[in-house]
Amino acid sequence: MRVLNCADWGVLVEVGGLDEALALQAALEERRPDGVTDVVPAARTVLLRVEPGRTDPAAVAEAVRRLRPRPGRRADAGELEVPVHYDGADLADIAAHLGMSEREVVAAHTAATWTVAFCGFAPGFGYMVSDDPRFRLPRRSEARTRVPAGAVALAGEFTGVYPRSSPGGWQLLGRTELVVWDTDRDPPALLRPGVRVRFREAP
Repeated sequence: MRVLNCADWGVLVEVGGLDEALALQAALEERRPDGVTDVVPAARTVLLRVEPGRTDPAAVAEAVRRLRPRPGRRADAGELEVPVHYDGADLADIAAHLGMSEREVVAAHTAATWTVAFCGFAPGFGYMVSDDPRFRLPRRSEARTRVPAGAVALAGEFTGVYPRSSPGGWQLLGRTELVVWDTDRDPPALLRPGVRVRFREAP
């Protein structure tokens, strides 16, 4: 773990990988250092935003160094059920890559517990990881110029839901009518770090 200053009022922690980042995030949510307003995880880092004038970033950095994150721990930000129509354009390719039938892919995707690890790419886009190690897929060899809002997709060990229409290279598994990003809602994002997600097949 390497703890660095980030601008005037931030602390950036570099770790060895996603599991370490999520364990550190969970530890920071349990024992958030005084003056820290936001804890922002990513694949290999955790950013802490410090309220100006309330504390010294050096003190925050020292508090981080004293933490002993437990492997496997995840922050808990509640649960969300996401209904999905499993009719994505890449469903057959996903099934072939995983060595399953299409119905077995749907059964495995809905049986797994998914957790939002971090956000990025676009506002409201959550990178979800699961307890099923079989879900590891390459991105498409050629990205699509337009993926519709609500598309449920896979890439690497992640599942994501496109919050709005955009280009994308993930494998399309299905679609949901759930609006995962709405600026008129507080908070606007349904898929926030620590939210546990259950996908279910929509009728």
